[in-house]
Amino acid sequence: MIRTVVWNEFVHEQENPLVRSIYPEGIHATIAEALGRDRAIAASTAVLPEEEHGLPAERLAETDVLLWWGHKAHGRVDDAIVERVVQRVWEGMGLIVLHSGHFSKPFKRLMGTPCSLRWREAGERERMWAINRSHPILAGLGDRIELPNEEMYGEPFLVPEPMETVLISWFEGGEVFRSGMTWQRGAGRIFYFRPGHETYPTYHDATVQQILRNAVHWAHNPAPAWGDVSEAPNVPVDTAPERIEQKGGSLHKAGEEGYR
Repeated sequence: MIRTVVWNEFVHEQENPLVRSIYPEGIHATIAEALGRDRAIAASTAVLPEEEHGLPAERLAETDVLLWWGHKAHGRVDDAIVERVVQRVWEGMGLIVLHSGHFSKPFKRLMGTPCSLRWREAGERERMWAINRSHPILAGLGDRIELPNEEMYGEPFLVPEPMETVLISWFEGGEVFRSGMTWQRGAGRIFYFRPGHETYPTYHDATVQQILRNAVHWAHNPAPAWGDVSEAPNVPVDTAPERIEQKGGSLHKAGEEGYR
């Protein structure tokens, strides 16, 4: 069973009547319900107002894949929770970043770039083209996906060169955008998926829901967590795989921590 948490700010749904009419229980609830239709996925939710944003260390330690939707309250996410999420990705937890989550603190931290782009709210038709139809994230889908209304995101998208580009979008106004990309950070897989503006029913779309289920399977790393992935131990001379002698001076004593 893939233990999955869908994280959402849960701000727009409470403040905007239009968004609330589309997602009365919240975007997170709609996505979690869609994921739960796959018997191999156990989906739960977490939201910003909860204590520790619903992501205490114990819960993250048991999470295989985290989905992240954010927009209006990126700055309200506690930096300690951000570092906790990033550490778990390094250890092997999968991360799926959705739509305006491109500006979220965890994604920017993992990308190390501005993650900026061009955008327009005009309810445009979006056509997403599959770059590789045999990719696991696109399993069971055709060569393109059409959404009748979406927010436009346009290049350039300031992210590092991806491991794979899975989807490219064309918008009614003429712009294009890399709408599905993957990266590896430490032992963790990351998938960015562009569609999902809150004023449109994108996450009710059956094809979008299938992509999210496929992405959870792709991002899941069944190996045990790499718990010491971020440690940088000072290896004593007498424990080297081959016998060696100390030559020259050293800044540190045996076993002493290095500078950070």
